[in-house]
Amino acid sequence: MPAFAKRMSQVRRSFIREILKVTADPSIISFAGGLPKPDLFPTGPMADAAARVLAENGSAALQYSVTEGEPALREWIAARYKAKKGMDVDPANVLITNGSQQSLDLLGKVFLDPGDVVAVELPGYIGAIQAFSVFEPAFTGVPLTAAGPDIDRLTDALVSQKAKMFYAVPNFQNPSGLTYSLEARRAVAETLRVADTVFVEDDPYGELRFFGEPQPPVSAFLTGDAYMLGTFSKIAAPGLRLGWIVADKESLPKLVTAKQASDLHCSTFVQRVLIDYLAHNDLDAHIATIRKVYGEQRDLMVSRIKAEFPPEVVCTEPEGGMFLWVTLPEGCSAFALFDLCIKEKVAFVPGGPFFVDGGGAREMRLNFSNAEPERIAEGIARMGRAIEKLLAQTSCAAVA
Repeated sequence: MPAFAKRMSQVRRSFIREILKVTADPSIISFAGGLPKPDLFPTGPMADAAARVLAENGSAALQYSVTEGEPALREWIAARYKAKKGMDVDPANVLITNGSQQSLDLLGKVFLDPGDVVAVELPGYIGAIQAFSVFEPAFTGVPLTAAGPDIDRLTDALVSQKAKMFYAVPNFQNPSGLTYSLEARRAVAETLRVADTVFVEDDPYGELRFFGEPQPPVSAFLTGDAYMLGTFSKIAAPGLRLGWIVADKESLPKLVTAKQASDLHCSTFVQRVLIDYLAHNDLDAHIATIRKVYGEQRDLMVSRIKAEFPPEVVCTEPEGGMFLWVTLPEGCSAFALFDLCIKEKVAFVPGGPFFVDGGGAREMRLNFSNAEPERIAEGIARMGRAIEKLLAQTSCAAVA
């Protein structure tokens, strides 16, 4: 067999996808996957939209289309930025992609050469780390604080280390659930203004705010070299595989060329179904329902953690999104806890895969969006028992 490309040796398999194989057993309560709640998918309205698209568009809905995406969908996205964020976005600067994951791949293809420095949050989104790894960069981590990234470390990464790209999720960050404060957003923008860095601002969870005031994108304080990513996966349905990049007019042609080389264009039919759905349904009302359900499930998980976990275990309490971030006491291993939890028939994602610097040994991500309330309560109780067993072990006993 011919040798595999060297780049593949740098790309780790998705730890989350591997865990999902384990959690296929229905007896296991899983907090591992970053999955939306399927009960909330608009299946009926989508079926109606699909029928209308075929009836009204016929074969045109099944034909090839333009790489940039259906004009009506790009116009809807631009109008949404104006209505929700007060930002003027030209529809011509919107590129429709196969989910945010393809957006990451295209940005990597267009900007990254082997050895380029890519700055990512610590902890950071596994999918971005995996997508960029294909292009053989050198990762540097920027630790997160409760308010946002450590600005001194960010400045070091962008200015001293001359990072080519900085990838960030400022709203309800995956995996931590943390949200950048307004002051942090301004500070990040100020740092980017003095650095020669491509800023990639991913916002898959921004519309899923349960309480608190929405914050403007970091990109709102910048001009040029800022790329805003969005997706319909969390506000409509992930199976649509539709997302987007907002890019400047100089970069967009390069991204279009990269997409043409990848898949020509996103599904014409799926785009038109989504356009029809958006025209005939109240998306904001649908999102309000999602927020209500997720908010209740977030509150339940936080309250059960406080009741079932030992007090020395620390948990974030995010204002929105889909995840909690839990930190075990010094000396405890999240991977060791994972093994104990699987025996208790409950699963989560250990923190290690979210770090590019070897960190995350005692941290873990819990998803609260995809489990029924009774399974959240039972799953957290099972985890609590497993944590008690872990703390009783010699490695943790001295610091528990």
